[in-house]
Amino acid sequence: MAAREILIYPKNKTTLRAISKPARVFNRQTRDLIADLKETLLAHQEGIGLAAPQIGVLSRVVVVRLGGRNDWDQEADPPIGLVNPKIIASSDERKDFDGCLSFPGLFGETRRPHYLRVRSLDESGKPFERVFTDFDAVLVHHEIDHLEGVLFIDRIQSLGDLYRVIIDGNGRPVQVPVSEIVPLIRVTDMAD
Repeated sequence: MAAREILIYPKNKTTLRAISKPARVFNRQTRDLIADLKETLLAHQEGIGLAAPQIGVLSRVVVVRLGGRNDWDQEADPPIGLVNPKIIASSDERKDFDGCLSFPGLFGETRRPHYLRVRSLDESGKPFERVFTDFDAVLVHHEIDHLEGVLFIDRIQSLGDLYRVIIDGNGRPVQVPVSEIVPLIRVTDMAD
């Protein structure tokens, strides 16, 4: 199975904005989708999570690599699949790092819960309940948002919260606000 192309917004915004349907039965198609998501995620080393809508499939399936934050932090765990995940409790909402493979190179500070209790099916189709904390909760929440057609840019509170990351001369990541990269265009300039 070849890794799939990840949908980039706004080219495929209808798919990224659609609400995904639950996986009604756990069958070979579901297992193949999980395998495809894992392969696609691992082919994009900068990512730690992927939802089925990002590869054009409107099914409530996500894969996540827990234990990491981004490609310049520690190595994340191997991907695990969540089928029909449902948040049953959340708390400790605060700002944290956010990014998305559908918006390559764009990052932001969003408000998300840092405690999640999720009910889901595992990769074998068995129901389970699990608590995710800290950045793992942010990651799982981000991927579940994809299943509802919600993108991380929807959670940005101001343009100042959006940025690109560059590596400085010492090999350290540095945040550069989008407003410093892209000059603001006045409405009168657009009318010409």
